[in-house]
Amino acid sequence: MSARSRPSWTSFGALPRAHGGPLDRGRLRVQHADFQVEERLGFAPDGVGDHLLLRVRKVGANTEWVARRLAALVEAPGSAVGYAGLKDRHAVASQWFSVPRPRRSRPDWSALTTDGIQVLEVHPHRRKLRRGVLAGNRFRILVRDAGPAIRELDARLDLIRARGVPNYFGEQRFGHDEGNLVRAQALFQGTAGRATRQRRGLWLSAARSQVFNQLLAERVRRGDWDRPQPGDCLALEGCHSYFPVDRVDETLRERCAGMDLHPSGPLWGAGVLPTHGEVRALEEGLAARFGGWTQGLADFGLKQERRALRLPVAELSGRRRPEGLELSFELPPGSYATAVLREILEWESGATGGSSSEKPTIVGASAV
Repeated sequence: MSARSRPSWTSFGALPRAHGGPLDRGRLRVQHADFQVEERLGFAPDGVGDHLLLRVRKVGANTEWVARRLAALVEAPGSAVGYAGLKDRHAVASQWFSVPRPRRSRPDWSALTTDGIQVLEVHPHRRKLRRGVLAGNRFRILVRDAGPAIRELDARLDLIRARGVPNYFGEQRFGHDEGNLVRAQALFQGTAGRATRQRRGLWLSAARSQVFNQLLAERVRRGDWDRPQPGDCLALEGCHSYFPVDRVDETLRERCAGMDLHPSGPLWGAGVLPTHGEVRALEEGLAARFGGWTQGLADFGLKQERRALRLPVAELSGRRRPEGLELSFELPPGSYATAVLREILEWESGATGGSSSEKPTIVGASAV
């Protein structure tokens, strides 16, 4: 691929907000327990089978490292361990793993406690756990030293409950100092050198996610990120299905207002955009700005897909504590808790003692 100039992109912290400016500022991730996430599987263990389904509580450990420790304990290759989604290291996370059922002795799960890993449940299961099979994630997050006025907070939470938030990909998708985007650019230019398939996939995913964020940012600026437009593709809530619309009638408006349907945006790859009219012109204009990236994604074998522009937020609540503001909510898989937080307040990283709201370091959960 011939060299192309690097496109200009908007960093996560500078993306436009949908519901107004931040109500306050605080510190995030001062302690691991300040950020808690619990996976919801959405199905019951089989009770029989050649695998074990484990519910694991981990503190200060990333998902892939925990998977390697589990593999070693059951004497299986790392590739034999399954998990549904990645969870951040700087958190207390309850998530599910699968391991091959040991044929000889019962593993001593308590041996993992010194690594900050506690096995809470063990169930026989028929198959390896696949990525993305979650029903969702439940979060409880403490933002220390934050104390927005109760009236303002209640009004903002009501807005989010009613309309959701822009479904941005979170900053961790792009790596430290957006390094995954820089490497994706080198990959498209043919100057990245040798890289593993996993690393290439990470860089391609980052580029694809950034182009989506740019399109969503434009829809937020226009004020129609959560409202159907003629020519849109509307995504069905809770699944990956979508359909194009030529004309927007009252029924479609009501279904969107009720969170049954959401406008969608492109996840770039090979293929024809399913949108048309003004919406398609907007998406094609974005593709022209990121032409080296959109063509590069197609050249590397990715296919056109769609992602909802809106993220519904369930069971949202907030309460003042002496330490700060505690927020609780549930999100569907593939979404990011920071997309919710940034619509309420801004923060700095309490773990490192610095950084503005443009450099948040706590992550949500993603199975994308």
